[in-house]
Amino acid sequence: MKIHSIAAGVLVIGVMASCAKAPPPVNEPLPVEQPKTPVLQPKTNEPIQPVEDAKVTDPAMVELGKQLFFDPRLSKSGFISCNSCHNLSMGGSDNLKSSIGHKWNKGPINSPTVLNSSMNLAQFWDGRAKDLKEQAGGPIANPGEMAFTHELAIEVLQSIPGYAEEFKKVFGVDKIDIDQITRAIAAFEETLVTPNSRFDKWLKGDDAAITQNEREGYELFKSSGCTACHNGPALGGNSYQKMGVVEPYKGSTNAVGRSAVTGKDADRFNFKVPTLRNIELTYPYFHDGEAATMAKAVEVMGQIQLGKTFTPDENAKIVAFLKSLTGDQPKFVLPLLPPSSDTTPPPAPFK
Repeated sequence: MKIHSIAAGVLVIGVMASCAKAPPPVNEPLPVEQPKTPVLQPKTNEPIQPVEDAKVTDPAMVELGKQLFFDPRLSKSGFISCNSCHNLSMGGSDNLKSSIGHKWNKGPINSPTVLNSSMNLAQFWDGRAKDLKEQAGGPIANPGEMAFTHELAIEVLQSIPGYAEEFKKVFGVDKIDIDQITRAIAAFEETLVTPNSRFDKWLKGDDAAITQNEREGYELFKSSGCTACHNGPALGGNSYQKMGVVEPYKGSTNAVGRSAVTGKDADRFNFKVPTLRNIELTYPYFHDGEAATMAKAVEVMGQIQLGKTFTPDENAKIVAFLKSLTGDQPKFVLPLLPPSSDTTPPPAPFK
């Protein structure tokens, strides 16, 4: 009897252990196949290349240059800064036919955008400045623009303790000079690039980045010959061309273009080809600002440069393509300018 009880107990324990070891089967969910990220195929055979992000190698110098770019104390009036004519809230231009200088002086030519200007072969419409550093010193001493002198600009900055400290930190010297000023401004301007336009995304392989209408506008732009001058990352800025190849251009300024620099009559009415990047923001157009709209600019350029009359539909498609060239605008914190000291020369806006 005792043996039977022990056997029964072992049997019960065995059954319980068996149940514990073998739970009922559970239906495992089948793994869900994740969608594969499409591999973009960049378009490498186009006459236009994407704008790349700026590479900052000296943040302290860029920050100093940003302060100087926004500081109106570099002008005689204490009212005009680099940003006055190259407004970074307006595509790096001022949207005027010609800029306003000291004592409301009317400038002789349209102010080109500062955005992507580091890609230019030279600066100004006639290329008289070889680079951004050389360009930065021009307006300060121009009597029709900021109407100061380099000597007075240095005197003002040297009298401001905050600037004296910043220049010493960046350049390692106590004395400020115009070379340091223009180097710093140029370093900041070199960061003012506008990557990631919808057209750039298309160039990098995202076929959905531009519309069919914009794509047809680009094809018209190429087949009409526009890319002969407007090519490269900036769609311009890398050559000088005569304004009025097929028909003479009747401008509204006395600007003669490149010949003012070279003295050669063959360079008369040759101007640096403007960038078309962010053109939607940088109206009016041409060196004299005579084209108020993109549609008008396309019409005139077709006639005088290409000998072509675009239909309204063709014109609209090219304009649509041009609008796809607007990239990411520069984003930064506005600088807090260091205060003047008791010895800082006061502005002279009415002299």
